[in-house]
Parts: sequence; structure tokens; C-alpha cells
Amino acid sequence: MELIPIGVIHSPYKKRGEAPHQGRVSDKEAVLEIYPEFQEGLQDIESKKHIIVLYWCHLGKRDVIKTATPWGPEIKGVFATRSPSRPNPIAFCVADLVKIEGNKLYVKGVDALDGSPILDIKPYVYELDSIKGPEDTL
Repeated sequence: MELIPIGVIHSPYKKRGEAPHQGRVSDKEAVLEIYPEFQEGLQDIESKKHIIVLYWCHLGKRDVIKTATPWGPEIKGVFATRSPSRPNPIAFCVADLVKIEGNKLYVKGVDALDGSPILDIKPYVYELDSIKGPEDTL
């Protein structure tokens, strides 16, 4: 399996511990710089208000199988958490698309560290990506 980064995240968060536990709670802006060879893939993205950003937590620990969360002291299996430290540190966030300038997407709602490789971008579609109900809680 081979993943090819399509860009890099320029974020105000430079090291572990600086980023919020969830990007949706911050209004700080980040820039998604898409590499030139993938820029054509941005066609029509300006019609979207929100996007899903999949990225690699390049500073995450990859040997973590159990962890605590910020919401309680109990230890959980890493697959029951959103920890950036996990065997394959793939993360996602739903970001507000603020503006686009060439190959740069200015967004809010990203909790990634500066320099995180971007794996993919997809449009957020409420009817497809939102599940109603309080069953899943932190």
C-alpha cells in the first residue's frame, strides 16, 4: 500500500499539546497547500462550504494500542478514541472553507499540527455525512 500526500497543512499549532482536542472548537485559520500536480483536483471546490480533510498525524506515536482521552481518566482501546497516536495515525476533520487562492485553501476548524501531510480532501455533504441521534457520545 502506498499513500501519496497531495499537500501540506500550514497550521498555527507547531507541537503536540498546542492543538485543540477537536478542531471545531477553534476559530484559528490554517492553510491547506495543495501540491501543483494535484491543483486541478480543486476544480469546483469553491462551491462547498465545508470540506473533510484527511491527514497524517506525522508526530503521533505509532505504538499506542490503549490510551486515555481528554474526557475521562479511563483507559480505552485506541480504536474507541480519536487519539492522533495510533498504529496508522490517519486523522480527519470537517473544516470551514473560508477562501481559495490558487493552490491554497484557507480553512477553520482544523486541529492538525503544522507540516501534517494531506492525504485527501472530500466535500462534506450533510445528508450523507451526518447521523442524527445522541447514541454516540464522548
